[in-house]
Amino acid sequence: MIDLQDLHALPKFRDGLSYLYLEHGWIDQDAKSIAFHSKSEKTPVPVASLCMLMLGPGTSISHAAIRTLADNNCLVVWCGEENVRFYASGMGGTRSAAPLLRQAALASDEVSRLGVARRMYAMRFEEEIDPGLSIEQLRGMEGVRVRDAYARQSQETGIEWHGRSYDRGDWRSADPVNRALSAANSCLYGLCHAAILSCGYSPAIGFIHTGKQLSFVYDVADLYKTEVTVPVAFAAARDATEDLERAVRLRCRDMFRQTKLLRRIVPDIQKALGEPEAEDLLAELFANDPAMPAPLWTPESERGEGTGPEVTPQ
Repeated sequence: MIDLQDLHALPKFRDGLSYLYLEHGWIDQDAKSIAFHSKSEKTPVPVASLCMLMLGPGTSISHAAIRTLADNNCLVVWCGEENVRFYASGMGGTRSAAPLLRQAALASDEVSRLGVARRMYAMRFEEEIDPGLSIEQLRGMEGVRVRDAYARQSQETGIEWHGRSYDRGDWRSADPVNRALSAANSCLYGLCHAAILSCGYSPAIGFIHTGKQLSFVYDVADLYKTEVTVPVAFAAARDATEDLERAVRLRCRDMFRQTKLLRRIVPDIQKALGEPEAEDLLAELFANDPAMPAPLWTPESERGEGTGPEVTPQ
């Protein structure tokens, strides 16, 4: 049996310090952690308690630093300036493929996929929903809820709201509140992406969204937007500074902490997918040493009664 306190077997995403965005500098190993070097100073990074490291433009990182980040189950994301582009990411720390296989099975069956989508909508509304409502009707209800959230924040902050509109090819042409919303949502997507990978799920296999490499990220992030990113964006636009996107990131960091978002994401994913309780699920996933070779698949028709998959040394 493996010790469930091992971070590779039981990644404690909820205990992390959210994320850190760095740009225009270089990162290398520093003792058993890492450090960020700018032109004028060296800043140690508490990698052991960090969930995600975002690397912006002008950033270089050593092989040893990447190894240290991987050893500490810290997701590395390569992103654009102000984190408004997502280019690539590393691999999460969970070795078992069981969560991914379950997610794929749920998404591949129309009935089970509909069940997950309904649970996600119910979690957004924080109330039971009529089982007779179609997905199109639920989308309509969600649209009304989001528009009401925008209108409420517009009234509270005094920021005029003319609808969600921005051009990724001409970022500066958008009004401040739309830029703030995009920046805030980008931070939320990164955090949800890290949580999804830390559990061993795929960010691409969505239930409401589909067809994109981050479809499941969008599904999960939508659970929190009206609570987290919409208020942050309107408040940041009201107190607009020269560096609006940085102000949004700092406000997101504080809001994530205030709402204890890190502690909520993984249980919410498991609730949406109808998973067992977290500790029971993890105990099942890591019952065997993850360093052992993977089991070999055998068709049911060829298995004898009571015969399970065998592990063959590689």
